[in-house]
Amino acid sequence: MADVNETITGLLSELRRGTIVIGVLSQLSEPRYGYSLVPLLEEKGIAVDPGTLYPLLRRLEKQGLLESTWDTNESRPRKYYLLSPFGKKVYEGLFQEWRKLVANMDGILTDLGGGEQHGDH
Repeated sequence: MADVNETITGLLSELRRGTIVIGVLSQLSEPRYGYSLVPLLEEKGIAVDPGTLYPLLRRLEKQGLLESTWDTNESRPRKYYLLSPFGKKVYEGLFQEWRKLVANMDGILTDLGGGEQHGDH
């Protein structure tokens, strides 16, 4: 039989994967370099591994959601990311859909009493 905690950990990992995109987009209304997002998101309760973040930033840039510029004024050049105009519109749409999703899930979970089974109603 599967371990409950192990199963929960796996399922939470799937849930988090879907939230990282909107979490990252939410922080890029002003230019930020990639690694600065790791502690910023972490302090807001969203843990993201740099090995996940950098490919995500590249993918979002390739999709036209982000723009990037290099800052070579420091001893170590840094690539800064910012929402593109298209990215702002996509983020706003995702934000609205997220709000609906959260409200719907709250309604479903409240209807079930938080942890009761379907058959208890």
